Amino acid sequence: MTEQDEQPISGWATGWASFAGIMLIVVGFFHAFVGLVAIVDDTFYVVGRQWVFEFDVTAWGWIHLIGGAIVVASGFGIFTGNVAARTVGVAVATVSALVNFAWLPYYPVWSVLMIALAIAVIWSLTVHGRDIARGLD
Repeated sequence: MTEQDEQPISGWATGWASFAGIMLIVVGFFHAFVGLVAIVDDTFYVVGRQWVFEFDVTAWGWIHLIGGAIVVASGFGIFTGNVAARTVGVAVATVSALVNFAWLPYYPVWSVLMIALAIAVIWSLTVHGRDIARGLD
């Protein structure tokens, strides 16, 4: 056992790691929902300005739907305490932030909210990610 393993588990640290897992699940469902809306009704989102990232709204819908399913799966993986699941969670949250940056012209308030949630998840998993694994033992 290392010195870190001998320290008591902080409820706050475990809470932040749980927050990250739950937020990945919620954000994944948000992405999937936005994608489904874009696929079903591609006139729902209105582009206000021309941006560098111009894709068909239906294409963005598929990106969000598939990405959302991956984000949900990684959120459930966080609760296994697996290092790979945390790594995937950080990577998926990073991609989520980048995709929402490109989505800004279509739905700016939503995109900013999703970017903020992605940053909170990244912070939680990198700072407190291993604490949930210690809590499962």
